Amino acid sequence: MAAGCSPNAVCKTVVGINDPSNRTERRQIMSFGLSQFCQQMTTHNAPLKLSTDAPVTGRFYPQHCTQQTMPNGDLWVQFDGMGYAFTPLSRKVSFTSGATIQYDEDFKCAPDNSIYAYFATRPGGSASPPTFQLLQIEAPVASLVQGWITPYANNFGTQMVSQQLAAGFTVIQGDDGSTDFAVGKVELGQHPPHPFDVHGANRLLVESERTQVYPNERDFIGPIEVKDSGRALYLLLQLDGQQALDVMLLPKPLGDAALMAYVNNGPVGALPGLPQWSDVLQYGVQYQRAVPVAPGMYYVVIDNTPSAGQVAPPASFPLGGTEQPALVNYAIQIGDAP
Repeated sequence: MAAGCSPNAVCKTVVGINDPSNRTERRQIMSFGLSQFCQQMTTHNAPLKLSTDAPVTGRFYPQHCTQQTMPNGDLWVQFDGMGYAFTPLSRKVSFTSGATIQYDEDFKCAPDNSIYAYFATRPGGSASPPTFQLLQIEAPVASLVQGWITPYANNFGTQMVSQQLAAGFTVIQGDDGSTDFAVGKVELGQHPPHPFDVHGANRLLVESERTQVYPNERDFIGPIEVKDSGRALYLLLQLDGQQALDVMLLPKPLGDAALMAYVNNGPVGALPGLPQWSDVLQYGVQYQRAVPVAPGMYYVVIDNTPSAGQVAPPASFPLGGTEQPALVNYAIQIGDAP
């Protein structure tokens, strides 16, 4: 629904659009935007959290997606991808996952003309159990027992993915074109919690979250699509839990290569190329910067490693028991270049 010309106009022009009797009309309107569901899915990441108000502890990157409309109007989606997550004991854990889901979709209009698109997983629909396959456990002690722990980890991962998928999700598109996302149902007029409330200023909000990055790890935020020339990425970040940290901008080809190496290998290595832009975050100082960019796709990378950037992390410990993650509040917007 993010594509096309002002889909929010339906909230201003169709009287009583939220009425239950208009469900068929809402689905017909929604079908125009849903044609790009898979394109949207494979050009965004899904932040992973232990709870709604917890920091991001990993990400899932859909790589393949197919879709079709069921005879009853439901949306059938099959997808797979890769991702990573962090725990103090295991450090980075990387995985692949996939699923087939049938969504009972609908939307409602909020008083401010925002569109709340609801994707509820259809119980007993045309779906199959999700798959989850462990790739790497980075911590040396954990990796030694990977052979016997993998079946249990895969089973736990499958259950976790099943729970996330069963909750469905909500996409909120503001009248200004900004989008917001949350697992589960967000009631009309409400928003998921974010560290920064950044709206207006003729900028499009891409993502606003709180992420944790352990020593000798990276977090890849993106890909982020910039469609027009004369634009910039506006970064608002604040660091806690560590004195300094690197932030970098990678074009998508370089970012894809770096992400693939990060997922498929244990200990993190050097980047496969030089960042397009980089800087250093300082503890307790709110960082704001506009980075002019050409049309294209990009990753913003939070780097807590000695193998890239200017800052080397604190010493790492084999079991990770005394390691503390850096916590970064961030908001990324797209706007006219200064």
